[in-house]
Amino acid sequence: MAGRTAAAGRGGRDQRDRRGPGAGSGPPPPAGRGARLFRAPRLPEGRGRRRLPLLLALGPALLIGGLALWLLYGSAWLRVERVTVDGERVLTERRILEVAGIPLGEPLVSVDPGEVERRLLEALPRIDSVEAARSWPHGMELTVTERKAVVVMVQDARNGEGGGDQDGTRGRRYAEVDDEGVLFGTLAERPAGVPLLTLDLAGSADGRRFGPERMRQEAVGVAAALPERVRRDIRTIRVRSYDSITLEMSGGRTVVWGSGEDSDAKARSLTLLMKTADAARRFDVSVPGAPAVSGS
Repeated sequence: MAGRTAAAGRGGRDQRDRRGPGAGSGPPPPAGRGARLFRAPRLPEGRGRRRLPLLLALGPALLIGGLALWLLYGSAWLRVERVTVDGERVLTERRILEVAGIPLGEPLVSVDPGEVERRLLEALPRIDSVEAARSWPHGMELTVTERKAVVVMVQDARNGEGGGDQDGTRGRRYAEVDDEGVLFGTLAERPAGVPLLTLDLAGSADGRRFGPERMRQEAVGVAAALPERVRRDIRTIRVRSYDSITLEMSGGRTVVWGSGEDSDAKARSLTLLMKTADAARRFDVSVPGAPAVSGS
């Protein structure tokens, strides 16, 4: 019995020895099926406490932002219900609205004023400037400034440009030219009080050198410099060369202007001459510091 007990004791030690060193030490493995093998680290308590006020502050801001987006884009309260036009003279309100292309019922915030202005300026040369603005909560306002003709030219039916001196010819149309030299419209009849610009450049070296467009610019500068009262009395502005611009007035009176340079000074000299020598037939302001009259 003692031998078996000793052997059993040795066998038990041998079995423990075969399990390896330290096999019998330490806590036993967790028991039970589905036991938790991993435990997430715990965050410091202060971090969670700091997040709570941030979430409380962001919540109302997100709510307000979402409500604002819904009001601007989703609700029926801030949509285009009317489009008004101001400043039109020759153009009709209907034509301006057609080109502007602002759809009723669209969210007002989605209308791009810059794009509306671009469409109007590109499609309607008569418009010199335009301002498109939102009028909350339901409107768009278009304020246009139309170009004003300082001269007209007989339109060449072949290419649409201003032609020669054919005033009074039946069936001709007149191209309107503003103070920047822009041809922006056509009329069936010559407007009262607007001079007729005639380019007589045939055989002129200046006509070949500068071209009709430059010569038109020079003549337009002359017309724009004249006082309104004097310009209404001009019948024709005739350009034969760069240095030969002549104004033909009512009653057979003539103004020798010279070139388009110093037009402001020449306009002042002409105004003074017409006051002091109103019976004269010929005024020469080609040298504004030494004007002259004749044919009284």
